[in-house]
Amino acid sequence: MAMRSGNLRRFFSTNSTLFDQSIAAIASASFASRVTEQDPPSTTLFVSGLSRRTTNQKLREAFAKFGDVIHVRVVTDRNSLTKDCKGFGFVRYDNLEDAEKGMKGMDAQVCLHSDCYHL
Repeated sequence: MAMRSGNLRRFFSTNSTLFDQSIAAIASASFASRVTEQDPPSTTLFVSGLSRRTTNQKLREAFAKFGDVIHVRVVTDRNSLTKDCKGFGFVRYDNLEDAEKGMKGMDAQVCLHSDCYHL
């Protein structure tokens, strides 16, 4: 039995209705699973707007007044000779309550040297 090449092309084509329906079903199931699954809250805060001169120690001191800080990391420019801060970093607290206090307490704060001011 001879098959026409046009039929084979249509069956394996991405324009096929059957293919479109199966891809749409897979995509919607994948999206639905991502929407319903939520990541658990994190105790790590992303901090932006840091000065080039910010160090790990200075960042730790600023956030330590809100709870037990486990880890601090200021992201630095590896290509510069002075290893200046790139303007952002991360602060990890021991628990969620401290992380929330730190986030709310440092929101819209401006820190000069060791003094912080609310905007």
